[in-house]
This record gives sequence, C-alpha cells and structure tokens, in this order.
Amino acid sequence: MKKILGIVLALVLVVGVCAGCEMSGSYSDQANTKQVSNNLQANQPTPTDISYSLERYNLIRRAYWVNGQREKANALVCEIEKPLGYIALFTTSGAVVEKFIVDGKVSSLNSYLTPDSEEYAASYSEWLADVDGSYGENDAGIFFFTPDGKYVEWTGTYLYSDIPFEIDNPILKVGE
Repeated sequence: MKKILGIVLALVLVVGVCAGCEMSGSYSDQANTKQVSNNLQANQPTPTDISYSLERYNLIRRAYWVNGQREKANALVCEIEKPLGYIALFTTSGAVVEKFIVDGKVSSLNSYLTPDSEEYAASYSEWLADVDGSYGENDAGIFFFTPDGKYVEWTGTYLYSDIPFEIDNPILKVGE
C-alpha cells in the first residue's frame, strides 16, 4: 500500500512540475511577444507628421448629413486632395447590388470623433453622448460619399480598391 501511495505521490509531483513548466513557458511566450511588439513599435513608430485625417473629415461630414444639415456636409472643405476609390456592394449570395465611385475613403459606421466613455477610475466610467446627443453603437457597416455628394451606408460585403475594376461575371450562390 505504501508503495502504491508513493507512486501516486510521485506522479502527482511530476504532473505538477510539468504543469508549472507549461505555465512558465506560457508567461515566457507572453513576455517575448510583448518585447517583440515593443521592438517593432520602436523601429516603426506611429507617424507624428499626419496633419489631416480623412476619417475625421468623413465623420464630421456624416454628422452634418445624418442630422439634416446636408448643405453643411456638402460645403465642408477638405484641406487635402481626396483620393477616388471604387466599391462594389454584394448581397450575401454574391450578386452585385451596385457599384460606386468613392470620394475620399470608406469609413466604419463605428468610428467616432470622441470616445464613448471617460474612465475616472478602474471601477467607474461615465458614458458620453455622440455629437448628435445619442448613445450606443451603430450597425456594423461602412459609409462613404460619392463625388456628386451622395451619402451611402452599407452593412454587407463589399470590394474596395483605389483602382477601377469591372465585375463581369459575378458568382451567384443559390441555397446553402
């Protein structure tokens, strides 16, 4: 009986040591990953010479547009030359709904000009309203403007490029 108990205790110790090694290895991997990330950030820092944001331009323009101030949205001056893009919007079955030229860039419906909350302490935060006074999240999707000043939102699949493209034979899936 003592022999069996000794073998069981030895096995428990071996398993415990091995589990500790795995945890130690896991923490080591995490530390190594953080170090690699820090090295990459040091070697390729965030640019500090960007002086104008097309994303913020789109968000400001959208804030005017969706709040009934379309004249302000269309009169908003962009301080840099906006690129043109090309987008095709697809149904879930793969059919093309429409194609557009994009004035500037495509933006996420969940990008905001300000954060959604202020952290005062680890246990307390205050929710902040968006520029239109509302709270919450938008649909997961995108929005963009066309060169003639039209606004488009889309919550489906899309293809975007800065080069013109044609979709001659879209694939249409039927059923599951």
